[in-house]
Amino acid sequence: MSNYGECNGDLNVHEKQLEGHDLGENGDGGNGVILGIDGGTTSTVCVCIPFFPSSKTLPKPLPILGRAVSGCSNHNSVGETAARDTLEEVMAEALSKSGSNWSTVHAVCLGVSGVNHPTDQERILYWLREIFPSHVKLYVQNDAVAALASGTMGKLHGCVLIAGTGCISYGFAEDGREARASGAGPVLGDWGSGYGIAAKALTAVIRAHDGRGPQTMLTDKILKALRLSSPEELIGWTYADPSWARIAALVPEVVSCAEACDQVATKILVDAVQDLALSVKAVVQRLSLCGEDGNGSFPVVMVGGVLEANRTWDIGKEVVKCIQDQFPGAHPIRPQPFPLSNLNALNHIAIDSVINNLKINIVEPAVGAALLAWNFMMKESTENCHS
Repeated sequence: MSNYGECNGDLNVHEKQLEGHDLGENGDGGNGVILGIDGGTTSTVCVCIPFFPSSKTLPKPLPILGRAVSGCSNHNSVGETAARDTLEEVMAEALSKSGSNWSTVHAVCLGVSGVNHPTDQERILYWLREIFPSHVKLYVQNDAVAALASGTMGKLHGCVLIAGTGCISYGFAEDGREARASGAGPVLGDWGSGYGIAAKALTAVIRAHDGRGPQTMLTDKILKALRLSSPEELIGWTYADPSWARIAALVPEVVSCAEACDQVATKILVDAVQDLALSVKAVVQRLSLCGEDGNGSFPVVMVGGVLEANRTWDIGKEVVKCIQDQFPGAHPIRPQPFPLSNLNALNHIAIDSVINNLKINIVEPAVGAALLAWNFMMKESTENCHS
């Protein structure tokens, strides 16, 4: 998906942008701020960083002025009104925590799931035009693009794999070409996603109950987790609120059963690993990220709860093995969320470690979105100087 951004026209601006103080009286150092948003199917995160207009490089460590978390902002999941309200709420909270206000914002980059076409981007840009004044630069991307930037310090090169409630693989070549695989939602078969894994598990319980499939530990595990007494009750539970995140929340139960050597649960996870790895391989091959000999080096940013390495049955680790079997030059990067209890502690984290150690990264996708906004602005500034 091409970069989609603009400087607003002279449109009606939300009245709250006029509240607060002038530039320089907030916690932004007097230069204003940039907002980066990572909007997923489960949650939406917004970070506020200072705007550095005269710097060719960002300071290390990168100061985070404020961070806020809210609910789902995927309009395909919750509808346009709820998605818009969530975005506005999370931005307002991040600005408040930073000591800034709407009038100090220089640029906003939203990486939002469900942005799959220019019409999706235009819809969100329309929302933003009614909030921000005309000088603010606005950029809208799929959340996969922001996730990739979180592992490459804003540089769009390599591949990202997101596996949370949904899943998608997205990549950029050095020459700007881009490609994606999966990310079409549960109906069209994102089976490596949290929703896909849990939906297969629920199906396995029903099949075991009515005699169409083998018995499985998943039955007792899922019924206990949901406080249900029989598999028949799963039908009512599932369709009472078939939200994707609600179903995907059952993934830990599937992992627990696989760790206990349940064959049905193990097969579900093995199939998920194969699907996720295949999504990455498809993007790598289409963009020739691995080079002509297949051994070229490129980053693979791994994001999402399904890929978190906190269980014995490590889905992310197994996905990496599958990818590196075919592409030995693939370097996994796992962005880590910032500690929420003490944002000041971030000032002691050396972002140099991101560059020096490709296997771990302290930058989360929302910061990746903010880095994208800064990089886009710097690129536009350079092009204007040369025009």
